[in-house]
Parts: sequence; structure tokens; C-alpha cells
Amino acid sequence: MRLRKDSIGQRYRTASGSERDQSATSESGRRLSRNVICTLGPYLARYRSRFCNWGRHASVKLSLLLVGLVFLSPAALAQAPDVFKIEPPGWWANHSINPVRVLVRGKNFKGATVHAIGAGVTAGVAKVNDAGTYIFVDVRIPSQLKPGSIRLEIKTARGSIEAPFEIYAPLARAGRFQGFTSNDVIYLIMIDRFSDGDPSNDDPPQSPGMYDRSRTRYYHGGDFEGIISHLPYLKELGVTAIWLTPWYDNVNHLNEREQYPDRPGEQKRKITDYHGYGAVDFYGVEEHFGSLAKLRELVDAAHKLGIKIIQDQVANHTGPYHAWVKDPPTPTWYNGTEANHLANVWQTWSVRDPHSTPQVSRETLEGWFVDILPDLNQNDPECARYIVQNTLWWIGVTGIDAIRQDTFQYVPRTFWRQWMAAIKREYPNLNVVGEVYDGDVAHTSFFQGGRARYDGIDDRLDTLFDFPLMYPLRRAFAEGKDIRELPRILASDALYPNPSVLIPFIANHDTKRFMNEPGATIEGLKMAQTLIMTMRGTPQLYYGDEIAMEGGDDPDNRRDFPGGFPADGIDAFHTRNRTQDVVFQHQKLLAELRKELEPLRSGNLINLVAKEHQYVYARNTPTSSVLVAFNNDAKNATVQFDVSGLKVPNSGTLLDRLGNVRSARVTNRIVRFEMPARTSAILVAQ
Repeated sequence: MRLRKDSIGQRYRTASGSERDQSATSESGRRLSRNVICTLGPYLARYRSRFCNWGRHASVKLSLLLVGLVFLSPAALAQAPDVFKIEPPGWWANHSINPVRVLVRGKNFKGATVHAIGAGVTAGVAKVNDAGTYIFVDVRIPSQLKPGSIRLEIKTARGSIEAPFEIYAPLARAGRFQGFTSNDVIYLIMIDRFSDGDPSNDDPPQSPGMYDRSRTRYYHGGDFEGIISHLPYLKELGVTAIWLTPWYDNVNHLNEREQYPDRPGEQKRKITDYHGYGAVDFYGVEEHFGSLAKLRELVDAAHKLGIKIIQDQVANHTGPYHAWVKDPPTPTWYNGTEANHLANVWQTWSVRDPHSTPQVSRETLEGWFVDILPDLNQNDPECARYIVQNTLWWIGVTGIDAIRQDTFQYVPRTFWRQWMAAIKREYPNLNVVGEVYDGDVAHTSFFQGGRARYDGIDDRLDTLFDFPLMYPLRRAFAEGKDIRELPRILASDALYPNPSVLIPFIANHDTKRFMNEPGATIEGLKMAQTLIMTMRGTPQLYYGDEIAMEGGDDPDNRRDFPGGFPADGIDAFHTRNRTQDVVFQHQKLLAELRKELEPLRSGNLINLVAKEHQYVYARNTPTSSVLVAFNNDAKNATVQFDVSGLKVPNSGTLLDRLGNVRSARVTNRIVRFEMPARTSAILVAQ
């Protein structure tokens, strides 16, 4: 099934907002110290509150201020340089990127020079945009420089201003930046909908009126603290890696450009960017979720329990009210402008078509999602470098282990090659999974790295979500369709440079829940769980599927986890009803078996039986074999097959670790057993 406009558009219909004031405070607590003489009245009030340190030196500064009134007029002062934001706010000594290119946003920068004040740190030639609102400057850091603060002095003919820039202490590498492998089990959490651990950030003062749990597209209160408090639950379930939806800072008020009904048939309403895919600050943390310090606490707490963290990054676009939209750092920072741009037409096949011209693929690579989300131009060298540095900054300041990259196929692969190379230079073990939302193996496999394609480009992407397997999995186990669709998809594994690292999954935040598929049952869900937990690659779970949560199309598929919100009076983390517990215990057992049985993690996959309703495969290593069987029929079935070449005894009995098959006999290399209706089995030698 190919990606359709209406399917992927679901998520991005809520990705909008308006720009927050970023000039006063930011996540890293930056403070700017103004060196320009201020005037009395409104000028004094403004600059005292924003830039002057009025501690024990207040009297000296006030004296200087009064003397300066003799020489400076308000008009001259109004043209002095002013800094709103420094990106990145700091960097590391002895980093693979040195110098680091700093982007300064503010005003009155025309003719500016930048001087670094700090031991051995140097600033290159300042490059100022035509509007005088941005400076690009390279800051070179000596390899042995100790952590601490330096200052960047920005000077024009009208005055000067100093901005702090941090030299970070590098995080210890042990237990961080690990990457995930087929030994892991990934669990996707939509931060806002999992657990509200800190009610104080439900309705933050800087973004009031956006919290309302009765509204499906408002913030519901989930946060970092809520995830921290339920890490033991995830550990019990067998989760070893958590994929978190984006935590970038979002807009501070309701989205007035996009309005949608909370539920089908209702009137359209303003919405929020609770999902995180409409960033207005790529170096900020959304205040509804917590702070950068709390995020670091979450990463550290997860690592202590042996759980890795995967960050969801977005390099394709920004939110429509990012400061860049009205005032881009370069004329080509975006593909087009707010007033004049292409709308994305979702013709993703054109990106890999050797017969396609740039004219045909341009709307897909440069078009704005739903004609609203500004499309970043990775062919602009400054924009490309910004994205690369932002990725490395998040890795370095948080200690995350891997990245999920959103909308991978909508970005030029030449950029991905550059981006991946930068990541691997600094963090060789950290890996990246890309989202290519398409059911065609030929299309999806085109984007995995490890092989140069027709255009000579190897984008070096580590792995992909196995969307092509998800669709037949749902058709087979929910709708009862022909199960042979599964081995048909697997027959195309050779198109991938490395299919053994793919990410099989049942659902995510962009699909309806499995239990909302036509014909879905608990038995079908359990078989689907068995498949992804025994399939090649690294399985990914979606929060709540382990207790059979329901949910239709976005946003209904993003319901609050029962138990994550104390006011609801339910707690599926600890007390589950019979149905919830049956599914939970099955998923937990599968994780235990995957950990115990090495072939389920790294064995070759060998198909043994492929019939309309029965499917059997082996996971085989040089030392052992595990057999995985499915009966998707509504009645019992007799299953028989040859196990020659596998590490299975010539005769004897196999044990079903799921407890569904009572007796599986091996006679002269032939296995035979009766399988109950709509069940799965994991068979091992006794």
C-alpha cells in the first residue's frame, strides 16, 4: 500500500501555532549582558529588565548610565545591536565539529563583528544577512579548553552587546550513545498521552489555555516525570528502548491557522501542537513536558534500568510560526516562502525513479506538508549545517542512544549522507531509524543505507520501520485474510541492504490501533505480537497495545494511557482487567522468550510452511533453532513439515513455550502437531 495524502496528512494537520517570544528567556537559562549605555524612561526599564546585572554593581552601572545620557540619543540607542537567541547555546572542546557555526538572531547587526572573550577561543568573520537580523560566525574551541562560560561580543558602529556561550563538559560515553540492536525491544511513547507525573506543568504560565483533556487535540498533561515514574512498568514488560515523540519547544498559544473537529461530525476548533512535530525552537524543550534538566534525569534514570532512549527528530520542516518563517536567516533557508511555495503532492515514488526529472520530484522534496508546514531547504549549506549541529547537540547534552528521523523520504538523500557521516564520526555506535511511510518494499528499501543506488548515492541510513510488513500483518491477524501475504513480503528482503535490522511493528501514532481494524480480536492481537517479537529485526511496540487499547484514526489513536492520569481513578500499570492482563502477560512472556532464546534475536529466518491459514518459520543459528508457528484459521489445524538442516532432534518432542500446542512430535526429521484455532506457538527442543 502506497502512502496517500490523507493517511500521512493526519498527523500534520495539527502541526501549527505562532511564535513565542524567545528574546527574554530560553531552556538553557541564557542571559545577555548589554554593554550599550541606556537612556532613562522606557529605555531604562527595558534594558534593565533584560540585560543588566543590577547586583552589587548597580550604583556603578547607574552612574555610567547617567553619564551616557550626555552623549547618546534614544534614536542612536534604538539602533544598537540586540540579541534574541544564540544557536547552539554551547559546544564541546575536542569535538569532531570545530569550529562550530553559531547562528545569532537579533536585530541591528549590519556591519557587525564578533569577538570571542575566553581563553584561546576565537571567532571567525561574521556573516550578516541583508536584514541585519542574523549573524553566522564560526567559533573555534581549543581542544584542551576546560568547561565553563565564555562571551561573544557583537560590535557595530552603534554599540556592542555580549552574549554567553557555554563550553560543555562531555558526558561519559559508557552506557550512553549505544544504539539499539536486535537484542532490544522498542516502546513508542507519545509524551503528552502517557502519564502526567507533574501537574504543575499542565497549564504553564507562558502558554496558558492549551490544557484540556476533554479536547482530543489539546495538551493532556503527559510529561517526562510521568515516564520516569513508570520506568519499572516498562522494565517489567521487557522494554529495553523507549522512542519518545519530539520534545522540541512548540508554539505558546492555540493554532489559529488549522482548525479541525475533536471528533467526526463536530464543529472545527483551534488546536495545539501537543504531538511535537511543529517546532518553533529546535534548541528548546516544550514546557508542558518539563525542562532540559528533567529530560536529562529521564535519560539517566532509564539508563540505570538498562533502557535506552531514542529521540524523534524532524529535519524536514518547522512549525509555521517559527521565527524563521517571517525572517529567514538566508533567502533560501526554506523551499519557498510563506506567500509563495509548493504544496506537497505526496508523489514519493518520484524520489527514487531513475526516469524522473527534478521537475517531477520537486513538489515532493520541496513541497510544504498540507500546504502549511515550512519545508527546510537542506541544499542551503547554512541550513544543512544548522540541522547537523542541532542533531549532535541533542545527542551530546542528553546522552541519548539513537534517533528516529521523521519524514525521511521527503529530504534529499545527499543531505542524509552528510548528516549520517557527521553522526558516525562523533558517535559511531549511535544508530538511526528512518520513517518511510510506504507499503512497497521496492520503495522502502531504496532508502536504507549500505548500497549506492542508481544515482550513486548511499545515504548511510542504518535502518527503517517495516511498513511493508505491517499492512499484511494487520490484514492477516485482524481481518483473517490470507496469511501467505507475510512470506510474500519477506521474499523481497533481498532488496534491503540489511533486512536483519529492520523494525517490525503492529502500530504507531500515525495508524489506527490494531483493535480498531475490521474483525480484530484479542486472539489476533496476540498472534500479531508473536510475529513481531519473533521476526528478524528489532520489534517496536506502541504504548497501550500491550493492554489492547482501542483507537481509530488520528487523534483517536492517541488516547491517554489508563492509569497515567490519576484523576481517572484507573491504573492499568498495576491493576488490569482480565482482557488487559491476558494481552499484557502474553507480551511480557514474548519479551522473556526473546531474551532467553538467542535464535529469536539473531537467527536466520527460514520459511517452512506457507498455506492460506498456517505459517511456520524457523529462526536458526549455527548452534540452535526455534520454530514459530501460526494457525490463523477459525478451526484447529494439523501442521506437518520437514526440519532437515535445522538444529532439531531427529526424533522426540518439541515444547511450545507459549503453551498452545500440547504435543509436537519429531519422527525421522518430520514434525507433526495439532494447533488450536487462531493461536501461535514457539517450539523448542526439550
